[in-house]
Amino acid sequence: MNQLLLMAGEILEKNVSFTIVVKLIIFSLPAIVAIAFPFATLVGALMAVGKLSSDNEILAMECSGISLKRIFLPLVSIGVFFSIFSFIVNDYFLPLGSLQFTRLYKELIYSNPELELESNSIKHYQDSTIITGDISNGIIDNIIIIDRSVENDKRVILAQSGNFRSDAKEEGVISLNLSEVFTHVIETNAKGNFSYSRAGRMIYNILLKDITVSLKNPGPREMSSRDVYTVIREKQIDFNARIVQQKNQVGLARYKLLSSYQEITDHLEDDSFSSKKEILDRNLEKYIRERDKKLEDKSLQIWKLEFYQKMSIPFSCLPFILLAFPLGLFTKRSGKSVGFGIGLLITVIYWVMLIGGRTIGIRTAVSPGLVMWLPNIFIFLIGLILLFRRVRQ
Repeated sequence: MNQLLLMAGEILEKNVSFTIVVKLIIFSLPAIVAIAFPFATLVGALMAVGKLSSDNEILAMECSGISLKRIFLPLVSIGVFFSIFSFIVNDYFLPLGSLQFTRLYKELIYSNPELELESNSIKHYQDSTIITGDISNGIIDNIIIIDRSVENDKRVILAQSGNFRSDAKEEGVISLNLSEVFTHVIETNAKGNFSYSRAGRMIYNILLKDITVSLKNPGPREMSSRDVYTVIREKQIDFNARIVQQKNQVGLARYKLLSSYQEITDHLEDDSFSSKKEILDRNLEKYIRERDKKLEDKSLQIWKLEFYQKMSIPFSCLPFILLAFPLGLFTKRSGKSVGFGIGLLITVIYWVMLIGGRTIGIRTAVSPGLVMWLPNIFIFLIGLILLFRRVRQ
């Protein structure tokens, strides 16, 4: 939320309409809600049950004949509802909000190009990179531009300062007035050759279409689970084809190895034995290389991890509820503050397990579904053990 408000403040400083800023915030909210809801459920349940326990309300209900099962039932119902709601937000409203945010931001850039360049920032575009220093009153200090010249040579432009051209009539471009310019060009076709030049003033244009192309395309986190699954299926088909191709390569290498072995055994006494032995050794080396080659598709693995994460985080509400109920019952005093502290601790543990599992999933061939659901399984088992212990008491 802090980053969201900072973004809104920076946009408002560029004289952007307040209505547009509100729309950008609304389009960004699904990403926050999808992540925050499960952990808000955990902390809320801990604080609520902890407060009831510390005030002896749970004890009073049990003395009145109300079982723990009946007390627990509303929490489970809320957990189910929150899980479904969080999944819908993550699977439908998040992709929709991301698309609308990108569309509106593109329109903003076209109407207000100054919005794109910020103080002390690095911007990567389709064919260039712009590094800016401090920006104050429309003046940009210490500008570095890395791009390519007309001859496709790598070029670095250093400027002491620059400002937006208010008299620029070209549509679809950001036009900069650069002062005290030094240009260094490295020739691609002649290794070691370079040229440099100095100028008191330079006009540099950035195509707005390059900016909009450079905006982040929707990734698996900004897509619905159905779309992610479709991409995974296509990637899996390509990966399976590569596996079949490798098997064919191994079979071919094995056939050549056996053929060369048969040929050398038939000509043990010939003068050509040494040359045939070299062929045999090469075929053996090629066969071992093809046989031991391990095919991996990191992209497919990452997409699978994102797919299962889109499921595991929303449906963590239920394990959190199952854990929060017995933990809240053990609280004897200061139910709200203790519940809040325990909630933060469990949240950190959960995120460490989730990030750790994701890292393992990327670096190894372990099942993405297992590592993404493992934190939920762990929380669920701990909650189940604590609940049985409390019921036995």
